[in-house]
Amino acid sequence: MKLFDAKDFRVFSIPGFEERMTALAERVRPKLTAIGEALAPPVASIVDRPVFAHVALHARRTVHPPDDTWTAIGGGRRGYKKDVHFKVAVSENCVRLLFEVGPEYYDKTEWALRWRREAGVLRAAVGGGRRLSWFENEHDEAPARPIAALSDDEWIGLGNELTRRRDGQLVLGRRIDRAAFLAMTPDGFKRTAVGTFRRLGPLFTLHSARELATVR
Repeated sequence: MKLFDAKDFRVFSIPGFEERMTALAERVRPKLTAIGEALAPPVASIVDRPVFAHVALHARRTVHPPDDTWTAIGGGRRGYKKDVHFKVAVSENCVRLLFEVGPEYYDKTEWALRWRREAGVLRAAVGGGRRLSWFENEHDEAPARPIAALSDDEWIGLGNELTRRRDGQLVLGRRIDRAAFLAMTPDGFKRTAVGTFRRLGPLFTLHSARELATVR
């Protein structure tokens, strides 16, 4: 697994659409593919089910180049947007390790109900991660609040945001500044990513528990 170098981060400052998209495809996407392939097996062990890595292609973009790109790891073989998922996202100033319930998740209403019902247990399981934060939007480089700084009511309220708006989402995770990331070894990054996803794992299995109950 080869990590991003300083030139990869500078791709996001390329102004032209075609130029940035070409650089992303040639420099960044192969590394995201390798990262996804390396992380999928330990993530599968964490959530106790098969998972698949999907690298963003940004196929719908025709004018504005993306300010970040990612590999997403989730239970869908054909895609990730309709399921909860983990994500390794890279942008100009950082790498983010995220858990996301996105706007297109097929079971947002039920997931939000389970979140509210089990909020205390989830807070105890996830909230101990000192570097974990809530991100207001999946594309934000800077987190909105550390999880530890949220009150219990604010924590519960994060689940309400999923269904309050059509584009509601829940994004939790960790930011690694560019300089800190560039100092990491591949093994060190893998340990950090797996440790972060393990801490966030109860949020993924909240989805799995609902799915398994439905099957039974």
